[in-house]
Amino acid sequence: NKKIASHKKKSISSELHGHHQHLIHASSSDPIMLKFSILILFAAYTIVESFAPQSSLAAIPGKTSHNLSKTPPTMMSNDSLSNSQHILFDMPVSNNGARCRIILYKKEIPTDQVEIISPTVIGGLKSDAYLQRSPQGLMPCLSIQKPGSDMNHLAESDTIARYLLSEYSDLSPSFQPENPRSNQICRWHDVYLTPIQGCLYKPASRLPVGDYADRKSALKAFRKNLEIIEGFMSDDGVYLCGKEVSLADATLFPTAIFSNFMLPKFNSDGEEVSDPLPPKLSKWFHELRASDPVFTKVYDEIMEVLVHSWEEKNHRWDSIWLAGQRDTAPATIFDKIIAGEIPATIVKEDEHILAFKDINPMAPAHILVIPKDRNGLTNLRQASLEHTDILGRLLVAAGEIAKDESLGFGDGARIVVNDGPDGRQEVMHLHVHVLGGRKLEGKLG
Repeated sequence: NKKIASHKKKSISSELHGHHQHLIHASSSDPIMLKFSILILFAAYTIVESFAPQSSLAAIPGKTSHNLSKTPPTMMSNDSLSNSQHILFDMPVSNNGARCRIILYKKEIPTDQVEIISPTVIGGLKSDAYLQRSPQGLMPCLSIQKPGSDMNHLAESDTIARYLLSEYSDLSPSFQPENPRSNQICRWHDVYLTPIQGCLYKPASRLPVGDYADRKSALKAFRKNLEIIEGFMSDDGVYLCGKEVSLADATLFPTAIFSNFMLPKFNSDGEEVSDPLPPKLSKWFHELRASDPVFTKVYDEIMEVLVHSWEEKNHRWDSIWLAGQRDTAPATIFDKIIAGEIPATIVKEDEHILAFKDINPMAPAHILVIPKDRNGLTNLRQASLEHTDILGRLLVAAGEIAKDESLGFGDGARIVVNDGPDGRQEVMHLHVHVLGGRKLEGKLG
């Protein structure tokens, strides 16, 4: 078809050239006829162009593609934007944007079709210029500049990826956009992994992540969902869905880079260092990284930033709880009560808190409420935004206990937290005292 189209174009172009000369000569003495002839010729040449073969954008002479053998696309740092048909706003460390870059690299889409530009060129993720394109201020974002499009911008990586697969469907590989296995993996990744991946690298000030109130529970859920995704994998071939690359590979591989690098930082002290990825996923990840040049390229792009900027330069994980910061205080008597090694009169319990009667009561009703997982809370001064959820649970439990008449409480209670030696704290495991059963003295301290 390409040869036929090319032949037709040459044949018609040759014939038009003859008509061109004839029309210009015949109308040279009539200005109106001359203008009319020029319009006819312009329309004719436009029609001829429609015969041009268009099945391989990467083969267009003089066009720069994202082919690994050529100069890779650069993240622009000047104030000029691209004349390309599309602009992909993204940076190398973006694991969600990386799925789109994998498509560009594998399909060898030329930079005159899609140019990668850093959001910093227009002021950064939170600038008005970027927010007009991507209202959540997240990467990636695709600006559509080609004539005739009824959409100016696309946000969210899956939407962008599927647009690119549709727009450049004539370029291989297809990435199997209709493969149900691939779509299941992509959907599970975007619904259950992406919203909580921040537990791997975000500081306490940016918690909670997703539906999880603390980092520890989010990390547990993150690992669990990797195991679930592993169950969706094909057993045949180097790719997630078999012998052909799919959108699932482009989607999950960048997140696997994050997981492989970051999850070991959260291993408990003394815990045996094992592969951070489930076995089948680990095999897929390492084989793909070694065997496919595009995936190797994306691995290097992301790791360059994670290692040299996030870790070595900015020491990102030094201050993150459960990574650079750990609970190293010795166990207390409360740990033995929680474990059932020491008896206690328990009055309230759930998966987060335990409440029991004080063995040396200071009032007719005296209950202690403690977190089951101390998680660094030796005392209240150790609390951070990592502990917001458990602190709230402790106070809610204390309030519920204070109105329980069966425990001896009447019209109110005194709820106290002793902190450190000056506060007369005796057990270095945060606990809330709930005292009542009579009118308490007014003096405190």
